[in-house]
Amino acid sequence: MHFSRGRNVSLMDILFGIVVLCTEAVAGQLSYSVAEESKEGTTVGNIAKDLNLSVQDLELRMFQIVTGSKKSYFEVNLKTGFLYVTDRIDREELCAKSLKCTVIVEAVINSPLKLYRIEINILDVNDNSPTFSANSQAIDIAETTLPGVRFPLLSASDSDVGKNGVSTYKLSPNEHFSLATHKGEHGASAELVLQKALDREKQAHIQLTLTAIDGGTPPKSGTSQIKINVLDINDNVPVFSRPLYKASIFENVPIGTSVVTINATDLDEGLNGEIVYSLNKKDQDNILEVFHIDSSTGAITVKSNIDFEQQNAFEIRAQASDKGQPPMTAHCKVLVEVMDLNDNAPEITVTSLLKTVKEDVQIGTAVALVSVSDADGGKNGIVTCSVRNKVPFKLELNYKNYYSLVVDGPLDRENMSQYNVTISATDEGTPSLSSSNIITVDIADVNDNPPRFAEPVLNVYIKENSPVGTLMTTVSASDADINENGHVTYSILDINSNSGAPLSTLVNINSVTGDLSNLQSFNYEEMKTFQFRVQAADAGVPPLSSNATVNVFVLDENDNSPVVLPPYAEHGSVNTENVPYTAEAGYFIAKIRAVDADSGYNALLSYHISEPKGNNLFRIGTSNGEIRTKRRMSDSDLKTHPLIIAVSDNGEPALSATVSIDVVVVERTDDIQTQFRHKPVKDDTFSSLNLYLLIAIISVSVIFLLSLISLIAVKCHRTDSNFSGYNPPMITTHPDGTWSYSKSMQQYDVCFSSDTLKSDVVVFPTPFPPADAELISINGGDTFQRTQTLPNKEKPKAPNADWRYSASLRAGMQSSVHMEESSVMQGAQGVLVQNWPTVSSAADGEGGEVSPPVGAGVDSNSWHFRYGPQGPQHLKPGEMPPEAFIIPGSPAIISIRQGQDGDDKGDFITFGKKEEAKKKKKKKKEKKDKREKGKDDDD
Repeated sequence: MHFSRGRNVSLMDILFGIVVLCTEAVAGQLSYSVAEESKEGTTVGNIAKDLNLSVQDLELRMFQIVTGSKKSYFEVNLKTGFLYVTDRIDREELCAKSLKCTVIVEAVINSPLKLYRIEINILDVNDNSPTFSANSQAIDIAETTLPGVRFPLLSASDSDVGKNGVSTYKLSPNEHFSLATHKGEHGASAELVLQKALDREKQAHIQLTLTAIDGGTPPKSGTSQIKINVLDINDNVPVFSRPLYKASIFENVPIGTSVVTINATDLDEGLNGEIVYSLNKKDQDNILEVFHIDSSTGAITVKSNIDFEQQNAFEIRAQASDKGQPPMTAHCKVLVEVMDLNDNAPEITVTSLLKTVKEDVQIGTAVALVSVSDADGGKNGIVTCSVRNKVPFKLELNYKNYYSLVVDGPLDRENMSQYNVTISATDEGTPSLSSSNIITVDIADVNDNPPRFAEPVLNVYIKENSPVGTLMTTVSASDADINENGHVTYSILDINSNSGAPLSTLVNINSVTGDLSNLQSFNYEEMKTFQFRVQAADAGVPPLSSNATVNVFVLDENDNSPVVLPPYAEHGSVNTENVPYTAEAGYFIAKIRAVDADSGYNALLSYHISEPKGNNLFRIGTSNGEIRTKRRMSDSDLKTHPLIIAVSDNGEPALSATVSIDVVVVERTDDIQTQFRHKPVKDDTFSSLNLYLLIAIISVSVIFLLSLISLIAVKCHRTDSNFSGYNPPMITTHPDGTWSYSKSMQQYDVCFSSDTLKSDVVVFPTPFPPADAELISINGGDTFQRTQTLPNKEKPKAPNADWRYSASLRAGMQSSVHMEESSVMQGAQGVLVQNWPTVSSAADGEGGEVSPPVGAGVDSNSWHFRYGPQGPQHLKPGEMPPEAFIIPGSPAIISIRQGQDGDDKGDFITFGKKEEAKKKKKKKKEKKDKREKGKDDDD
């Protein structure tokens, strides 16, 4: 092997420099050794084997050497796993005079992240020869100098250390001098010892050669020439009080600070005894720059700044010379120890591992490597490192002053896209010093936010008949992510409309802008509303989406004219209505009915007589369309009055329809009939109105059948056991006009025909007597309340064989029966109570009565049945009180009869007209006929 200096070395040096001397892994640290000046590519060690890693893991887990800002001398071959030299290594350049030279290499491997500290000892090679600071040195020695006197010589320096440094000195052979060699901590030094007295007269100058030899193999050497000048007599040499002075001083002391004062004495007198102090100028350039000595006092002071980190100790060589001729000189050493001050703040070095950090990264992921150092020593160089600000990152200690910056909490780019992590390093000096470094960590976006609509439900209104392409609305969704993850597109998922039209024919959405437009013109009469869902999706991987429901309401426009309903609806026909000459003012002639397919005000119709104008004989209800006479007929009136009725809606603009009616005045009411001047041919097509009527008839029939089945089921479901139990009372209304009332032990069937003014209501009681008397209440909510009174154990007495009572009521019974809270049937213990005074037409003292409350009117909903004499009936214990039943608003006359021998099968109740009412109506009709007849006679 050839080193950079071109010198040959032995086989032992080659093996010593290349072969790894020590390989060990302790607490995450490996240690190798390699000789300086090794060739590039020289193998240092098998790092894969020593770390128990396979060669494949090195590449897969991205094994790498982390250099930071320092120069890299080593690299790892990921194919073989060997650590090798990549650049020239000069130990003297790296470590100067340090006995141990170590290069720290940091290696990182991922998945999981591990940090390895590799310590490489640079072994010294004897590639430097000893050198002297001067090629020659002169020494003045008086001829009277006694043998044994020592004279210091220039020391040689060797850049190598250890045994390769200066080991010994040799002096060229002569008869006057010998060489004394001293070995110390800072190397070997030599002194010239006078062995034989000098005689200036014989030899005034002596030339010697001093050779410095190092301990390397093979050894190297350097020489310096010594010139001895033999001087004339000055026989006393100054003597120092101590041959070695020691002092200590803090670094950074002010210039002029006194370090130490040396003292020497001379026994001579006069000039030969006057002493001058000086610093040895030979090989002490740096000392002369830092220190100054007072030539008179020997005080050594600071001349320039002292830095402990540059040099922690000084060896000063001072001398004291007299002024004799020749002058005699004494020498001494001053050792100055520099004490450290905490004057260096810690230094922070950051090596980034990731350019950006994903926001969904796992906690504990390493982001960067942080190393700290402090040039101070001792306690002043102990550094602690921490994260100063509040961020989701923390420092984890790897080894001594090496840390990993890891994720310590969840990251959310939407809240914070960049973190400035402030790392602070503080030493333990007094006062402590600190430094900080800001690491910028960029957070990479992850598609973790779906697009969001401002509202989950959106109501959109569009007028019917709007042109195709009309902008209905614009849906908008926002996505907190960025770039592709925040790029939102819109689409329609499904649609729900009453028309059943396919989605593609109704609406369209712009996938980029979210503009909703119609694909067809909507008709309010065909489709009033429809619903669909809009989806907003981003372009992330995987994509995220959210939905919003859009309700589209079609607004009605006045686009339909009123339509007149039959019998005046035939197109082109003129309708005829007859009115008697004797008709009074307000006589009803006809009623025009019309419908409008629109809604709201567009369908609010009003009726007017458009022709003839200013008609003062007839009027029409603007809201109900009823045509009536304004006054009685006169002889001057025409016999035929053609009217044109206009039906208008309240839309903007208003639409209308007309119908023509001829009102013919006739002399007698028998001649009144409706005729048509022209009857158009009927359209045999099946219209939509016929369809609605057919559906209505079928629905009513189905309801009737279900009601009939329910009634049969109620009748059949009876309990033949003891009568202590109860079934809830029930009133059933049937579509055919019948209704029934039933209890647990007794049931009444009440039948109505469609003409309530002419029908009878028949109630058939069941053959079972009630087990207990009950208080039954039927409130407005059709709920029943039942209260049990004292039970009856004896058979009730039958009422009289024939008894009848009636109440005079007004006509106008409604087709439905309404039960409200005032409709109460009461039965108490032995007493029947009536809430209101009643009017009775019964003459029998033991009869019963059915009556409404006095002053209640036709629509009163509270009725009472009373059996027996007037006033409360006091019953014996165990007797059955008569049943009470309510028929609200009934205009009928009630008669109650019972068959012979108390046969319950013969029991029935009939509701018929009151004879008095019939007579009054008959008399009224006769008076009317006489009046009309009298008018005819007058005519």
